[in-house]
Amino acid sequence: MPQGSSHRVRMIVEDGSNPFELGVATELFGLRRPELDVPWYDFALCAPGPVTMHRAMFTMTGIPGLDEAEKADTLIVPNRPDPETPPSGPVLDAIRAAAERGARLVSFCTGTFSLAAAGVLDGRRATTHWRWAEVFRVRYPDVRLEPDVLFVDDGDVLTAAGSAAALDLGLHLIRRDHGAEIANAVARRLVFAVHRDGGQRQFIERPLPDVPDTSLAPVLAWAQANLDRPLSVNDLAARAATSPATLHRRFRTELGTTPLAWLTAERVTLACRLIEAGELRLDAIAQATGLGTAANLRTHLRRQTGLTPTAYRTRFAPTS
Repeated sequence: MPQGSSHRVRMIVEDGSNPFELGVATELFGLRRPELDVPWYDFALCAPGPVTMHRAMFTMTGIPGLDEAEKADTLIVPNRPDPETPPSGPVLDAIRAAAERGARLVSFCTGTFSLAAAGVLDGRRATTHWRWAEVFRVRYPDVRLEPDVLFVDDGDVLTAAGSAAALDLGLHLIRRDHGAEIANAVARRLVFAVHRDGGQRQFIERPLPDVPDTSLAPVLAWAQANLDRPLSVNDLAARAATSPATLHRRFRTELGTTPLAWLTAERVTLACRLIEAGELRLDAIAQATGLGTAANLRTHLRRQTGLTPTAYRTRFAPTS
């Protein structure tokens, strides 16, 4: 940011918007922070009219109109819990106008649908919430979707995957504008992780299916208790008293994945838990999880989480 200037951030809100993202933007860009001794953001909301927030939680009136968006150096576009409902024409026009004059565009969660509907994401990298990734990919095939990361910085267009990832992206923007020291100070005020890489994966738990024991649940529980052993697909099939081909079909039906992919994911999940518990020796973790070697552990951990063992330990392991 130019010295002595206030970067103008405008956030469009519209019927159905999620109040959490509104709160994130207000907290990060709207609160005065005189203790930082740097020119802070000039933050304001704008809307096409009175706004009823998601599930009619409350109604906002007296918000400046969309002509306020014309002042934006950074424009945050509206998200919506139901991306099947497109933004209004005036909102799309405001997004297009901001793009044409070179404003920085930001979306949180399903706000990526707003950017795509305005036609400003074609050929660009972006992300959105994992729940809506396939819908987005089908509707906007020209967008280079990265569905399993926290946020994507594509220069003048930045997108966050979900509500909590909006905080990560917001701090990333502050870091870009003011540097790491200022961003770290804001993160400390929020009691939030100082920095999570945008490329870090959206962590999604893989629980055992809550179904009767005629399902794969007993086999999965047995495998989880024996991950230190060199288990194979044939071992799982034998435990399930079925053929490997039938086991593959049952995994696809019940879990939507293959036996080998599930087994590898469970090994990596256990490795993560061991790192979080303070285990430092990669060879010991590799043996305890059945991944075999430290090199194999590094490969699979990075593939599943987007982090190296060292980076994962820095973020999640005990500090004392």
